[in-house]
Amino acid sequence: MPREHVGDIDIHYEIHGEGEPVLLIAGYTSGGGGWFLQIPALAKEYSVVAFDNRGTGQTDKPDAPYTMDTMADDAVGLLDALGIGAAHILGTSMGGRIAQNIAIRHPQKVISLILACTGCGGTRDITGDASALKSISDPSQTQQQDVEEQETGPLYNMMSKQFINSNPEIMARIAAISQASPTPDSTYRNHGLASGSHDAYDRLPEIGTPTLVISGDADVIVPVANSRLLAGCYRKIENGQEKVSGLQR
Repeated sequence: MPREHVGDIDIHYEIHGEGEPVLLIAGYTSGGGGWFLQIPALAKEYSVVAFDNRGTGQTDKPDAPYTMDTMADDAVGLLDALGIGAAHILGTSMGGRIAQNIAIRHPQKVISLILACTGCGGTRDITGDASALKSISDPSQTQQQDVEEQETGPLYNMMSKQFINSNPEIMARIAAISQASPTPDSTYRNHGLASGSHDAYDRLPEIGTPTLVISGDADVIVPVANSRLLAGCYRKIENGQEKVSGLQR
C-alpha cells in the first residue's frame, strides 16, 4: 500500500505505466479507485498517478475544515514527494476545482490541464438538479447504495439512465469500490466546505497552460453550461495579442 507523508497527512497513491506523468484528481468524497476505466487507457502512453483525496480511501481522514488551497497543496506535495517536477493534471468535478487551484497557484507543476465536469465556483456556478445534488451529498444514501438500488440513489443521479442500463458491470464495479472503502460522514462536510469555497472566475485568465475543458451533456450534477463558462474565461493569443475569450467581464 504505497503512501507518502504530505503536510499533515499520509496520502495513498498508485502509479501505472511509463512516460510523461499524468495526475488524476478525483471529485467530491471520491478516491483514486474511481479511475479504473481511464488508468489502463492512459497508462499505455503515460505514467499515471492516481491518489485518494484527503478524507477518502486509504488516505488519512482528519476531521477538520478543508480548503481548496489545502487540497491543491496535497496534490502538489505528492508530486514533490514522488520526485515529479510537473505533470498533466486531470481533475473531475471537485477535482477539477482543485486542478484550477493548482494551475493558478503552482503553474510550474502543470504541463497541461484537463477540467472535466467542473465549474469555476462562486456566484457564477450553474447549479445542478437539487434532488440529485441532495442524493450525492447524503452519506446514508451513498454508503448503502448497491446495484439494485441505483435507480433511486446517488449512482443513478451521477450517470445517465442509458449508461446505467448499458453498463451493468461498470455500475457494479463503482458500487463495489464505494462500499469497500466507505467515506466518513465528516468528509462529506469537509469536502463540501472546500468545494463551496472555490471561486476562481476572476483568476482563470491567469492560466496560460494548455487546457482542455470537457463535459457530458446529460450531467445533472454539474450542468454542461459550467464547462462553457470555464472555456470562455481562458486567454488566447491572436496575432501576438493576448485576449480573454468568450465572456464579457
